Amino acid sequence: MTLNQRVKMSIPVKKLTLMAILTASALIIFIIEAQIPLPVPIPGVKLGLANAVTLFALFYGSRKRGDGACVSSVITTDTPAALNHTKRGTAPEVPDTPDTANKSTADISAAPATPNTPATLNLTIANAFTILLCRILLGAVFTGRPMAFAYSLAGGLLGFAAQAVMKRFVTTKQIWVCGAIGAVFHNIGQILVAMLITGTPAIAVYLPVLVIAGVFTGVITGLIAQLTLARVRM
Repeated sequence: MTLNQRVKMSIPVKKLTLMAILTASALIIFIIEAQIPLPVPIPGVKLGLANAVTLFALFYGSRKRGDGACVSSVITTDTPAALNHTKRGTAPEVPDTPDTANKSTADISAAPATPNTPATLNLTIANAFTILLCRILLGAVFTGRPMAFAYSLAGGLLGFAAQAVMKRFVTTKQIWVCGAIGAVFHNIGQILVAMLITGTPAIAVYLPVLVIAGVFTGVITGLIAQLTLARVRM
C-alpha cells in the first residue's frame, strides 16, 4: 500500500473523529446552558451557544471569494525531493530513459496521481446536519426533557435550513449574518410547534420579541464561530 493510499484511507477516520469532537462539544455547551436560566420573563429566549458549533461545522472547509485561504485540514503527501524543489521554485528533473521516451501523452495522462497531491479534509452540509441531529437527540436524553425534543428539533431543522441557504451567499467573514438568520428561524420554528401542541394561536404574540432576541443571540454565536474559524485558519 502506497503512502497516498494510506492517507486517503485515513481521511474518513479523521472526519468521523472531527464530527464526534464537534458533537460532544455542542452537547456539553447545550447541557451547561440548560442549567443556567436567563433572567428573561419570556419563554424560549436563550443564547443558543451550541449553534456556534453547528455554524463552525457548516463553514469548515468552505471557500468563497473573499475568504482567502480555505478553512480545512490539508494532508500533504509530498516527498522530501518534491518539497526541496518546491522551496527552490524549480521542478524536479526526470531523467529520460528508453521506456519513458517511448510513452505517449495518453499513457502519461492515464498514470496514477503523483504523491504530492494534497488530501483535504472537509465537512459537508450533510456532516454538519448529522452533528446537529446528534446534539438534539443526545441533548434531550441527557437533560431529561423529552418534550423539549420537539421544540429543539423543529427550531433546529428550520434554523439549519436557513443557514444552509445563507451559506451560499456569505463568506467566512460574514458568518455572524448567517447566525442571526438561523436564530430567527429557529425561534419561528419553536413558536410554530408551541402553537401546534398547545392549540393556542395567541402564543404568536411572543414572536416579535423572540425575533429581536434571535438577532442578538445569533450575532453572538455567529461571531464565536467566525472567530474560531479564523483561529483555525491561523
